[in-house]
Amino acid sequence: MSSPTVVFLDAGSLPRPLSFATPVAHEPHDTTRPEQVAARIARADVVVTNKVRLTREQLGGAPRLKLVVVAAAGTDNVDLDAAKSLGIAVRNVPDYGTDSVAEHVIAALLMSRRSLATYAQAAVDGRWSGSSHFCWHGPAIRGVGGALLGVVGRGRIGEATARLARGLGMRVLFARSPNRPPTDDERELDTLLAEADAVTLHVPLTPRTHHLIDARRLALMKPTATLVNTGRGALVDADALVRALRSGALGGAALDVLDTEPPPPSHPLLAEGIPNLLVTPHVAWAGESAQANLASAVEDLVERHFSLERT
Repeated sequence: MSSPTVVFLDAGSLPRPLSFATPVAHEPHDTTRPEQVAARIARADVVVTNKVRLTREQLGGAPRLKLVVVAAAGTDNVDLDAAKSLGIAVRNVPDYGTDSVAEHVIAALLMSRRSLATYAQAAVDGRWSGSSHFCWHGPAIRGVGGALLGVVGRGRIGEATARLARGLGMRVLFARSPNRPPTDDERELDTLLAEADAVTLHVPLTPRTHHLIDARRLALMKPTATLVNTGRGALVDADALVRALRSGALGGAALDVLDTEPPPPSHPLLAEGIPNLLVTPHVAWAGESAQANLASAVEDLVERHFSLERT
């Protein structure tokens, strides 16, 4: 009997290679284009994907497929209804990078509010050397102690971010969730946006949350406020955010995700000259310990599947 086949469609997204105790034919592909998916999963027993999309048609063309492991917290890249109807289990890894993402939020928030990118550039481009004083003064340096952080999304990462923020002396309020009873530390989203000095997004991307932060809601925020997004890029209307930053209607933004990834060079949020905008290439999750946690969790899900298959 031949060994089962495990296909990892975008193994290059996880720098740590997977290994399995069960003898398997492991086929890691650095990346997989949409037109390559069907052929690569056609004989797979297990498919691992991070961001490669799996459609009903593709899943239906893989008769041996019994498990899809999403090497990420979300499952929005898999047609879940199709998988269920075909008897394919879908498993994800919701908590591998909680601390890594929370730490990134705080680091990005500090960097944005203190305008560190501008000041670091001023140290080497001649502005500091040309100063008539021992220092060089540029954009406002805003602290976080005593500031109000609004957290949108009260899951693991939202709570971990709140814990770190409180350690820095920030006050924390959460956006009210429609799916749970309200608590004293929650506000309706529009109210929270108007009150907060900084807002961080930690909700999944759904039709309801697409462009959750649009032009209307950006206009509610203080002109000194900072927006941080490590969730999904399409939670924020990119064009509206660019306009808010260029006009001074928003104090700053730190984004680790964009609505198209990798983004085209012409993406509006990659344009030159957008004030106090920090963009990082979707690495909030990628701390060394988080990578190890993710690889181990994926391996465990696959091993558990094969163990059940043998019983």
